[in-house]
Amino acid sequence: MELLITFIVCFIAGIGAGLGTGFAGMSAAAVISPMLITFLGLDAYDAVGIALASDVLASAVSAYTYGKNKNLDVKNGLVMMITVLIFTMVGSFVSSLVPNQTMGGMSVFMTFILGIKFIVKPVMTTKEAMTAVEPKKRFMQSIICGIFIGFICGFIGAGGGMMMLLILTSVLGYELKTAVGTSVFIMAFTAFTGSMSHFAIGGAPNMWALVFCVFSTLLWARIAAKITNKASAKTLNRATGVILVVLGVAIMGVNLF
Repeated sequence: MELLITFIVCFIAGIGAGLGTGFAGMSAAAVISPMLITFLGLDAYDAVGIALASDVLASAVSAYTYGKNKNLDVKNGLVMMITVLIFTMVGSFVSSLVPNQTMGGMSVFMTFILGIKFIVKPVMTTKEAMTAVEPKKRFMQSIICGIFIGFICGFIGAGGGMMMLLILTSVLGYELKTAVGTSVFIMAFTAFTGSMSHFAIGGAPNMWALVFCVFSTLLWARIAAKITNKASAKTLNRATGVILVVLGVAIMGVNLF
C-alpha cells in the first residue's frame, strides 16, 4: 500500500513537472519537492535531490526535441550555462551568510505571474528578429544574464527555469520556442550538477520515489516538448501561460496544505 501511494504521488508530481519542463523550461524542483515533502513526508534535502535528478533526463530529452526542430541556441546557451553554474555557487555562499530565507517562496509566485504575462502579453518575436542581434552583443548579454540568473538562483535556492525563461524572452528577445529549448538545455546540466551534489552530501535518497519521479517527469516532458514544437506561437503562449498559472496555484496550495 505504501509503495502504491508513493507511485501515485510521484506520478502526479511528474505530470506537473514534466509539463512545466516541456512547455516552459520550468525546473521540476518547483513541483516535485513540495509534493514529496507534503504527501510522502520526505526530508526536504532528499526531496530536492530527487526533483533535480528528475530534471536531468526530462530537460535533456526536451532539449533534444527542441534542438531537432532547430529551436535551440547551443552557442549562447553554453556561455550562459557556465556563468549560471559559477554564480549559483557564489549566490549560495552569500545566502549562507544571510539568516533570512523568506525569498524562497518568490519562485512559486514568479511562476504564477509569468503565466499571467504569457496569456496577457504573449511573446511574438520571430526567429529572424532574434538572429538579427549582433553575435558579440548576444555573447555579452548571455554572460551578464547568466551572472544575474546564477546569483539569484543560488541565493533563493529555486526558480532557475522560470528566471531563464523570463530573461531569454523579455531581456534577450528570444523567440519563445528557442527560449524554452535553450532553457531546458541549460537546466539539464545545472540539474545534473545539483543532484550529484545532493546525493554526494546527503547519501542515497528514497529509490522508489526517485525511479517513479524520474520516469513520470521524463514521459510527460517528452509529450509536452513534442506538442510545443508543432504549435503556433500564439497557441504556445497561451498553453505556456495556462500551464504556469495552474502549476503556480497548485504549488501554493500544496505549500499551504
